[in-house]
Amino acid sequence: MGLPTIDSYPMPDRFAIPPRCVPWTIDPARAALLVLDMQNHFVGAFPAGRSPVVDLVNNITALRELAGTLDIPVIFSAEQAAQQPGQRGLLADIWGPGIGPESDAAAILTALTPRPGEHLLATVRHNAFLRSHLGRLLRSTGRDQLVICGVYAHLGILLTAADAFMQDIQPFVVADAVADLSAEEHAMALRWAARSGVVCTTDMLLRDLLIGRAAHGA
Repeated sequence: MGLPTIDSYPMPDRFAIPPRCVPWTIDPARAALLVLDMQNHFVGAFPAGRSPVVDLVNNITALRELAGTLDIPVIFSAEQAAQQPGQRGLLADIWGPGIGPESDAAAILTALTPRPGEHLLATVRHNAFLRSHLGRLLRSTGRDQLVICGVYAHLGILLTAADAFMQDIQPFVVADAVADLSAEEHAMALRWAARSGVVCTTDMLLRDLLIGRAAHGA
């Protein structure tokens, strides 16, 4: 099947955030930032220069900059290119062969190119924990909160957030720093994520991170 062409749609605002079911608050000393699959192959399906992709990149950039200031680990996940059928498995039945061998297709967007000190995690499934060392990386840095942004909301974002919850890692899904194949699927993913995690906007999370730093005397 491969990726569909995605129509422009507006990012959700704070009025679209589902009610909380957990009392968690973000703590810069416990949190890591995961930027999921912001590769040319996936982001290129969105209409360039329009919502949601413009907001998506701007909001991820803001989260990343504050993470760097607060010494929060920044982790990029990237699906491996040119996977063999044995690696691809059942994904091929729905999404086709995946990313081709062209280096620019698999690359993270230029605006978000990983920097020295940031982590780049190779993945082979939507769930960034599966067959990767994400869990080990979080444990080694003493992090049990995971801020999740990137694409696509009802696939990698939702599955990664659910797995984090199952591993006693508190997921924070940033509603306007993720994007999806449609506004409907985006909204559905946020509703599901709110059942086992925190769903918030970029502005809300940035504010809470700064409050958390002040509260802990950082």
